[in-house]
Order: sequence, then C-alpha cells, then structure tokens
Amino acid sequence: MKKHLLALLLVTATTTTSFAALTFDSDVPANIQSQMVEDLAFMAQIEGSGQTPFHKEIYTAVDGKAYKNFFETRIFSVGLDSCGGGAAVACVQPFFDPNKMWLTENFIKFSHPQVARSMVVYHEARHSESKNGNWMHANCPRPFLGADGKDMVSIWTGAKLEGQPACDSTYKGSYGSSTIMLKNISKYCSNCNEKVKMDADIYAMDQLNRISKPAVKQSMLADFAN
Repeated sequence: MKKHLLALLLVTATTTTSFAALTFDSDVPANIQSQMVEDLAFMAQIEGSGQTPFHKEIYTAVDGKAYKNFFETRIFSVGLDSCGGGAAVACVQPFFDPNKMWLTENFIKFSHPQVARSMVVYHEARHSESKNGNWMHANCPRPFLGADGKDMVSIWTGAKLEGQPACDSTYKGSYGSSTIMLKNISKYCSNCNEKVKMDADIYAMDQLNRISKPAVKQSMLADFAN
C-alpha cells in the first residue's frame, strides 16, 4: 500500500512540475499562475483511446505527452496585456515575441471550466507558429447569426462577433485546432470524468461556429464522426 501511495505521489509531483520552464511576468496574479500550471498539468495527464484524422495531423495523439510537447515547444512565457482591448481574452504578439502568451483581464475575471481555459492557452500556442504565418484569423461575417437567428457572441465574454477578426477559414488555425482538440477529448479521453467530457463538447461545438467557410466546417464534422 505504501509503495502504491509513494508511486502516486511521485506521478503527481512530476506532472505538477512538468511545465516548470514556463515563466510568468511579475504582474500575472499568483492565483492565475497557479491555475495555469494546474491546467497544463491536467492536459499533461490525459490518456486517450483513439483520435480523429485531423487531430492526429495537428497533435499526433490524444495523449498528455503529446499535448505537453505541443505547448511547451511553442509558449515559453506568460504576461499581461490588453491585446488591443475590447473582448480579447489572450493573444500572441508575434512581431514582439512569438513564444510569449499574453493574458487580458477578460481571462482573469471570467470563470470558465478547466478544459475551456486549456482551450484558450492551446489556441494561443497555435498562434506562435511563425512558419505558418501565425495562423492569423479571418473576419467573422456580417451579419453573423447562429442557427437560432440571434447574433453570434463570444462564449467567454458575451461580446458580439460580427465583423471581428475572431473566425478561422481553415481547420488548421487556432479556432479550428482547439475545436478539434476539445472534440477529441470529449470523445476519446479515457481518464476524464463525464463533466470534463461534457464541457469539452460544449465549448468545441461553440468554437466550431467560428469556422467561417461552410465546406471547412462540414469537413470538421465529418472528421468528428470518425
């Protein structure tokens, strides 16, 4: 029993410190620093029973090691910034430092599930890819209406999205890739509880609405059906 307990403690300690190389500016609140480290540790312990083709293309596997490698090879530090103001939640400023993620007050003041916070940081990690033009966003349509005929708004802040650079035209961009990640976690994570899977699915289907090209959205839905 003691050996099993020791092993559990060692695994927990290793997971918690697995992103120790990530640095935070001094103005990032201590509780947000701790929260992000815990969120990344959560991602690093995920185990999966399968994946869709698009997920394999981007992340290689529904697996903590794969997610850990994806993030830590892209984001090295975290700071606070307005990111241009408005409804921005976080950003990467590639011409300043493509490997630094900036959080805004909107990230700090709004409360969302752990897997949704992970969605944000992996979204920004995708923006660090200078070799891919940092996956710049497309402008959302005008008008930008949901299936219910109502204005599409940010699930994070409630801000209207029409005309804003808050959509993607490809499944490989930040919205597309984070949607694919969440949908695969909801379908294939074998050590996630039902609450995590439900949250992942809710936020994935919301983010799918950020894909502005119908053909791309349909290809993603087909991918999710695998």
